[in-house]
Amino acid sequence: MVRSILSSSTENVLEKALGASALRHKIISNNIANVNTPEFKRSSVLFEERLAEALNETKATPARTNPRHLAGHNGGGDFNPVIVTETTTSIRADGNNVDIDAEMASLAKNNIYYNAVAKELSRYFSNLKAAINEGRR
Repeated sequence: MVRSILSSSTENVLEKALGASALRHKIISNNIANVNTPEFKRSSVLFEERLAEALNETKATPARTNPRHLAGHNGGGDFNPVIVTETTTSIRADGNNVDIDAEMASLAKNNIYYNAVAKELSRYFSNLKAAINEGRR
């Protein structure tokens, strides 16, 4: 009950963004670990694109102002990260397509992204805590 009261779309998006970033870290680390493995194909995580699509669907859905109105599709729910393996490219003779420089840059970018999302989630919970504490006075 309390969970449903305190849950919000902001919290949901931030939690999924943290999860996607953690998954992306694992995938990039796997790519780096297999940089010298013949025939290895790099993988990547799609999340931001799916989130943008879900948010666009939500914006396009009109609000129901009367219970007799038809319910529209409420997008925004299915934006889980997806792992994609790039099988069509090869940058070396052994069939491997991992570029170590690109992977290291992606890892650094993902680290910055994770820290920013974690900070925003922390700020969200701090604001929630402040609202609860102010309500007690």
